[in-house]
Amino acid sequence: MPTPLNHSPSTTAMPWPPAWTSGTATLPEDWSLDRDAVVHFDALLHEIHPDAPRVDADRLAQLAHWLLAMPEPEAHAVLDERLARIEQLRAMINDPDWDCDDADCKRVRTLLDYLEQSGDLIPDRIPLLGKLDDVLLLELAWPALAAEADEYDDFSRYRDNEHPDGDGSARRSRWIRDRLAALALLQHQARVSEGRYVERGRHVEPFRVGG
Repeated sequence: MPTPLNHSPSTTAMPWPPAWTSGTATLPEDWSLDRDAVVHFDALLHEIHPDAPRVDADRLAQLAHWLLAMPEPEAHAVLDERLARIEQLRAMINDPDWDCDDADCKRVRTLLDYLEQSGDLIPDRIPLLGKLDDVLLLELAWPALAAEADEYDDFSRYRDNEHPDGDGSARRSRWIRDRLAALALLQHQARVSEGRYVERGRHVEPFRVGG
């Protein structure tokens, strides 16, 4: 059974097929994958995320057939959901206000360098399938990028809503301070709620007036 790939926050999960043993790796319209290029793609993926699933030509071919079997608007939605995430990563490393972790920035730049090269695994000229390798790289590498990307998304929303003053460092400090304050308030509210629950469950002796 295929394993759903839903590492990135997308609506439609991509299935990751089990390996075939037939040796075929033919895409629709008889366009075949270069197995050496697939090996390079797999090595690049594991440079970004060492614990990612292994990629082979047979699984890629099955995934391509799965995508083409969908109604065209749904297939484009699968790709567009993930392409939007790629643009968010691009914005993150180009944002002068964001102090990206060096290791995370290197992973993102490695991914973006692949997307910008002309000789990628599936040529962009192929209708619909031309972006499949791009979004698959993002999908499989996402666990290694998610923490930094989620923090940046939260910072971006905070900056847009609160308009903090100062340079990038001051804005990040204000964001961290306000988020820590919000977390402390939530923890305090949780302790108060827990304490009230305990009090409600405790047997209380009635007052007695001594004579």
